[in-house]
Amino acid sequence: MRLVRRLAVPRCLVLAAALMTAACGGTARAPVLSREDARTSPATVSQPSSRTPAQPQSQQQEVPAQHVVVRGDTLFSIAWRYGLDWRDVAAWNGIRAPYVIVPGQRIHLRRPPAVAAAPPAQTRPQVTQPAQPAPQKPPAQARPQQPQQTQQQSPPRPVASAELRWQWPTQGQVLRSSSLTSRNGVDISGTRGQSIVAAAPGAVVYSGTGLRGYGRLIIIKHNDSWLSAYAHNDQLLVKEGDQVQAGQPIATMGLGNDGRPVLHFEIRKDGKPVNPLDYLPKRSS
Repeated sequence: MRLVRRLAVPRCLVLAAALMTAACGGTARAPVLSREDARTSPATVSQPSSRTPAQPQSQQQEVPAQHVVVRGDTLFSIAWRYGLDWRDVAAWNGIRAPYVIVPGQRIHLRRPPAVAAAPPAQTRPQVTQPAQPAPQKPPAQARPQQPQQTQQQSPPRPVASAELRWQWPTQGQVLRSSSLTSRNGVDISGTRGQSIVAAAPGAVVYSGTGLRGYGRLIIIKHNDSWLSAYAHNDQLLVKEGDQVQAGQPIATMGLGNDGRPVLHFEIRKDGKPVNPLDYLPKRSS
């Protein structure tokens, strides 16, 4: 009996040592983090997103605030270049008929801010005095006014919208319409030197080469709302201020930007381009 008790004690010690060794080994393989460590652990700290919030993009102004007039510019060509209504440009700059501009002049291309009304001036009390009878003078005879000499041409005679009838400016095949090109209008093929005619009656308000990409260009004002343009001409047969009738020759066909004979034709209403095919007569073929 004493021998059994002696042997049992060492077995208990061995078993206890084995349990302690197993516990130590398990702790080394799976460490436990405290709550404080878990808060600062890289696995739990939220990382900043690589995507930054979209910044509002500044609106790109397609139309500058001003345009400096160069030789050859007209009020109508400037408005045409920036897609503006010529009446607005004239009003913004206080320009009246016959709409004369000079090189170096700055043309505002945006509506100016409203001018604040000046405060009413303080009036002083007036002291009334007895009115003295004014001596009567014989009425002065009005002198006849002499007509002023001017070199400016008379403003274009407008054509009523009801009288406006469009016709094709030349014969040829339509190469592309306004819906298929970045430009507005239609390109009509033909042969170099063939006749270009006015698509409707009106007055020539531009004839020159000042608009980049249009070559020799003619702009006709038909009334206050409607303008038409004829680009890539070879010869210009009319000048600014000329009155033209529908079907009247105004130019001859030249070469387009790609070197082929072509007429680029545009119609604009209130400064905005429209598709000429919606207004030109329908062709049978």
